[in-house]
Amino acid sequence: MAAAPGSAMDSLSAALKCNIIPNQEYLLQGSVLDQYVEILLHRLRGLCDNVDSGPESFHDHELSFTLRAQGTGSAPMVLPLRVRRALDLPDSPWQLRYVGQQELGDKNRPTIVRSSIDMACSSSVVEFLTELGCRMDFEYIARGYMFRKGRMKITVSKIFKMGNMNSKPGEGVEPISQSYLVELSVLAPTGQDAIAEDMRVFAEQLKPLVQLEKIDYKRLGTMP
Repeated sequence: MAAAPGSAMDSLSAALKCNIIPNQEYLLQGSVLDQYVEILLHRLRGLCDNVDSGPESFHDHELSFTLRAQGTGSAPMVLPLRVRRALDLPDSPWQLRYVGQQELGDKNRPTIVRSSIDMACSSSVVEFLTELGCRMDFEYIARGYMFRKGRMKITVSKIFKMGNMNSKPGEGVEPISQSYLVELSVLAPTGQDAIAEDMRVFAEQLKPLVQLEKIDYKRLGTMP
């Protein structure tokens, strides 16, 4: 029997208070030129878990939405949402993700820290978000490899522009640059800042192939 809505909300509130829900993302980002990506992949195979099985490949289509609502002040509240689906695994659930602004905190903190909530959803999520009044800002194709090192996730992905309107996702695409995006991230409950130091130490082992660092998106004037 399904739990009553009240008890489900109580369980969620209790989980949040106990800090067992991974609702924060620790993140470092960088890039590597196409001609050096194989060297980076070789190094990651040696540093990460599951050396024998190798990295997991992915081929995803991601859409970025924003929902604007009137806040308590004069400025509108902007809620960023991401929708991602696996083109190579069409039967897999779609993913809806909320990504918050990076925390102000200590400038000497080793990584970006920001709120992040992930959930599985059906393919009708795009229609649902549109009905809510969300606006799609951009979309792209990401194709690459994912590695694991304990709780850390490392992705090396090539980002592609979408093809023309008549093309299927993944067809007729072109790379946006001659480099790969490299991301080192951990999803963890609130207050586990010690993981940021572990990420810094791991990032040091990838130099000079790639410089993983905190990106100031407010200075760039865009969301990641």
